[in-house]
Amino acid sequence: EHVFNEKKPFLGICVGLQVLFEKSEEDDAVCLGWLKGDVVRFEETQVRVPQIGWNSAKFTKRLPILDGIGEEEYFYFVNSYHVRPADSGIVLATTEYGAPFCSMVAQDNLFASQFHLEKSGEIGLRVLKNFTQL
Repeated sequence: EHVFNEKKPFLGICVGLQVLFEKSEEDDAVCLGWLKGDVVRFEETQVRVPQIGWNSAKFTKRLPILDGIGEEEYFYFVNSYHVRPADSGIVLATTEYGAPFCSMVAQDNLFASQFHLEKSGEIGLRVLKNFTQL
């Protein structure tokens, strides 16, 4: 109600990104379905799973939630799965981990990141502050 009808800003972090999609390979979970697409596990033959640590996110467009943020910044990740949006137009950031994957999305008043903003130092705090200003 608040997100869709009242258009209040929503921010999901880590699993809070993944649950927005239709389904996940993790336990064959049915998710919220707010966004079209699915959640898949990283290929363990290509990378260590889970991904734990700092990695860069390259932003694909500029939105107010990214005010004061560079085109590419480092954030803290802890994840074994990543999202595959059906609509590439909602991708706000991509990250390389064996292959490029979507690490942040934005659609209208809905925002979500795979990386942990709350564990990403000053740059993560900046994104959180920007979100509170929306």
